[in-house]
Amino acid sequence: MNTLTDRYLAATLRSVPTQRRDEIATELRASIEDMIEGHTDDGADPAAAERAVLTELGNPDVLAARYADRRLQLIGPTYYLVWLRLLKLLLSFIPALVGTIVAIVEAVEGKGFGAIGPGVVVALHVTVHIAFWLTLTFVIIERSQPTMDLPEWTVDQLPDAPVRRGIPLADTIASVIMLLLTIAYLPLQHYHSWVDGTDGENIPLLDPALWSFWLPALIVVLIASVIFELVKYRIGRWTWQLFGLKALLSLAFGLPLVWLALTDRLLNPALAERLGWLAEADNRDALGLAIALGTVAVVIWDLIDTARKTRQQTTA
Repeated sequence: MNTLTDRYLAATLRSVPTQRRDEIATELRASIEDMIEGHTDDGADPAAAERAVLTELGNPDVLAARYADRRLQLIGPTYYLVWLRLLKLLLSFIPALVGTIVAIVEAVEGKGFGAIGPGVVVALHVTVHIAFWLTLTFVIIERSQPTMDLPEWTVDQLPDAPVRRGIPLADTIASVIMLLLTIAYLPLQHYHSWVDGTDGENIPLLDPALWSFWLPALIVVLIASVIFELVKYRIGRWTWQLFGLKALLSLAFGLPLVWLALTDRLLNPALAERLGWLAEADNRDALGLAIALGTVAVVIWDLIDTARKTRQQTTA
């Protein structure tokens, strides 16, 4: 239930040390309930009493600083929270926007993947400049102007208490990035692998004959896996239906890979001419077996871990 008290506790606890959150949550909730009870005993409406108590406690960021014994005086207590809020807002999009624009311009000029570096460097420079000039501006304001009449904090500014998700955003981002990198590498290795021929030409790691069916099919499975990750995050928790789809996608990618590796159809035959040890059939068979076993191990472990998470989240 997302009550004002729940939202106030969530806003306070996000800025206190993790190891003290449970203790502070229990203590603060008890204090709020006692204060509300005191107001209602005097005849106040419960909703009005709750609002009055939270207003009396004040800004949850200031209360959190007192619990953490942290002073809000980098700029000064009058302007600190305004400065911090504005700094977070500007850094949330301006460096990334400028860095992306620079990277696009560099890429258009023909630098390819080399355009990423200048974009990152410019984004870091913009971050430093924003932090420096914004801080300097607030220092000047604090020392040259009388205290500004800043708006008072009210309980209406409380954000909603965060919903606890069974699918963390960080996990989803990591999975999507890995899938996209894999999708990108399949065609990339055909033109830029780490193996060069005697004349300097590129030798793809995977058999070019696979482009007739297997590699496009695997790319389709990977794209479906990206969509699955986004849908899973949208739902917010594992279900047995999602587990079934996950198992189907894992097998759709893993089984062909195992079969291709065991039948010596995965790697480019031209590698044997460049890498002498692959010319021997026993070595190729051993490498294929290692790839197959590694794939099986990864798929089985992933499905076991997913089944464990699904069982936990469906019985919670």
